[in-house]
Amino acid sequence: MDYSAILKRQEYKFIDTDEHLGKHVILLGLSGSYSYGTNNENSDIDLRGVTLNRKSDLIGMTEFEQYVDQNTDTTIYSFNKMINLLINCNPNTLELLGLNQEHYLFFNDIGRELLSNKGLFLSKRAIQSFGGYADAQLRRLQNALARDAYPQSEREQHIFNSVKNAMYDLKKRYERFENGAIHIYIDQSQNPEFDTEIFMDVNLSHYPLRDYKNIWNEMNNIVKDYDKLGKRNKKKDDNHLNKHAMHLVRLFMMAIDILEKGEINTYRSKEHELLLRIRGGEYQKEDGTFDEAFYDIVSDYERKLDYAAAHTHLPDEPDMEKVQEFVMSVNEKVVRDEI
Repeated sequence: MDYSAILKRQEYKFIDTDEHLGKHVILLGLSGSYSYGTNNENSDIDLRGVTLNRKSDLIGMTEFEQYVDQNTDTTIYSFNKMINLLINCNPNTLELLGLNQEHYLFFNDIGRELLSNKGLFLSKRAIQSFGGYADAQLRRLQNALARDAYPQSEREQHIFNSVKNAMYDLKKRYERFENGAIHIYIDQSQNPEFDTEIFMDVNLSHYPLRDYKNIWNEMNNIVKDYDKLGKRNKKKDDNHLNKHAMHLVRLFMMAIDILEKGEINTYRSKEHELLLRIRGGEYQKEDGTFDEAFYDIVSDYERKLDYAAAHTHLPDEPDMEKVQEFVMSVNEKVVRDEI
């Protein structure tokens, strides 16, 4: 299929006519199931892209971050916002740099330059970003199902993983831990309803109350998400649940490739059949819950991700000097009207 013909459809006319897009667009590609290779007859076409910040955005008074067209499910990020998302290893944007060639609908010289520099954005930040997204998918599944069907110790481990990922982001926002520390861990519980339980060691002095309140609220919200039993319309939700389950496993696959190989592989050719089986409901039981085989798959990928994270050769952080040079070289062309 010639996917580039999609842009000729009337509903995508806004790409040519909007003042932020048009000649400023440097990259457009497929997103969602088509880009992963998991599309079926009911799949919609989603587009993602990048457009340059205009001269007035860079040295004038205007601001622009992204253009969203809900009718076509299209999101086009400004170049500067895209870079900020990429340096944080945001899964939704990294995917755009790892498409199969035929899934790019358009790119110009600067778009090609962005693709050739994708290695600049890969770092150990992917451990938390992809892990956090995977945990969020798992919570959505757990919230939608009668979670009391699953072992308590398994639920506690998932809560722990979610809190750990949250703590990584919290430490970036609330750095003032010099007068103490917060340590979380799992241990045997004395609560007769629990086998294991999450514990905290908190040793803080002269710590801002509002910062502590924000930390507590975020951890509390994670626990509350798990403790609520979800009620759902089975016929309506089964397809969505299976899709969430598939994305959960796919996120692990992408993260492992990034950490082990330094590669962004959005299209999952080797695992294509497994992902389609999950999306098709093969691992969902008659009562709507997922069978042990699915959670065995998830646990196996969690172990692989932990191993990849411990042995990756990626740097702790992106080389910001090189990223800065790339961004400045592109934006300088805009300011000099060389585009």
